[in-house]
Amino acid sequence: MSEPSPRPVPSYLDPEHPGPWGIYLEQVERVTPYLGKLAKWVETLKRPKRILIVDIPVELDNGTVAHFEGYRVQHNLSRGPGKGGVRYHQDVTLSEVMALSAWMSVKSAAVNLPFGGAKGGIRFDPHNYSQAEIERITRRYTSEIGVIIGPNKDIPAPDVNTNAQTMAWMMDTYAMNEGTSATGVVTGKPVSLGGSLGRVEATGRGVYVVACEAARESQIPIKGARIAIQGFGNVGGTAARLFYEAGALVVAVYDHTGIVYNPKGLNVLALLEHVEQHGGVAGAPLTETLDARSFWSLETDILIPAALEGQINHDNADLIHTRILVEGANGPTTPEADDIISSKGTVIVPDVVANAGGVTVSYFEWVQDFSSFFWTEQEINHRLEAMMRAAYASMSAVAREHKVSLRTAAFIVACTRILEARQVRGLYP
Repeated sequence: MSEPSPRPVPSYLDPEHPGPWGIYLEQVERVTPYLGKLAKWVETLKRPKRILIVDIPVELDNGTVAHFEGYRVQHNLSRGPGKGGVRYHQDVTLSEVMALSAWMSVKSAAVNLPFGGAKGGIRFDPHNYSQAEIERITRRYTSEIGVIIGPNKDIPAPDVNTNAQTMAWMMDTYAMNEGTSATGVVTGKPVSLGGSLGRVEATGRGVYVVACEAARESQIPIKGARIAIQGFGNVGGTAARLFYEAGALVVAVYDHTGIVYNPKGLNVLALLEHVEQHGGVAGAPLTETLDARSFWSLETDILIPAALEGQINHDNADLIHTRILVEGANGPTTPEADDIISSKGTVIVPDVVANAGGVTVSYFEWVQDFSSFFWTEQEINHRLEAMMRAAYASMSAVAREHKVSLRTAAFIVACTRILEARQVRGLYP
């Protein structure tokens, strides 16, 4: 009798092509030696608590029925309810969503928020569907994952190709199914539905704050600093504007339409207007055009990848010449690239702290929804900046203590907090 064929290895466990989840597992391996007695619990970090894969059947505008695959992964809930965005993209995979949920666990703990980590996604390109179709997809997805989300269970938020309107549909669907008002079930909502002031700019503002802290430690004045940014949406655009207003020279911006460059510094306000009118940076006046290789090769003081994960890898890491790399995106630097760039003396401010401004203001929104008392934008920005500086200071102190990178330090801080909670709570039953 012949041996049965071996079952294929899931993509997220394939050692040859580890994907985002494999990258996260390697990061956990690197931090394990610094966890002391808590290392007993480290397997907790390597296994998502819950993975939900759902089918989303929707009737399209032409009367046909289409099926989409959706995910909601809850990585760890030891410190509080799950927290993490929902992305709509044709390349969404389980490996990606698992990794993003794990990075949310680390991010929430690194900033000391009372949240665990979660993430969601639907594999489809929303640009190919009408607004009505996207609403139906959103509402069906929300109904399918409704069994595991809730204001005290798991709180979705916007991510790639989702926005305040998406969150309004999710909140309304959940509230209708539950028969109760539930503004706290999602964050990133419109202000008219309990959303928070300052939420749209929060991630970009946080990137700017921690970049300034890193520059101060490296004795780099922000005024006159040369900065290149990949991604020019809410994160990259907001960070660029704040740097521009502080007197920095934003010399290059790279988005999905192209790369614009001006060695004397781009007029960021004019560029933002151009993007509003034309949908991207390509063709902006008073700029030169660069190819990707030239962009990554620019000599800068601060480089900010604020697009998608894996953008800095073995193909371009050797090209990078910057003093500080601030990760505005989630997982933009592979571990291999991390080692190459760090060996040049570049300071890498990791995503789990650098882009935590969004989840921090999401926490503020959640708190405001529970109390039905809302803060001014000035109060929110002040609290955000204070928490980001505190998170950077904790990470930096641990890096000096253990003589490790800021990324390893951030994971030491975060994983210690997560596993302390796991240990104190114990196992049930």
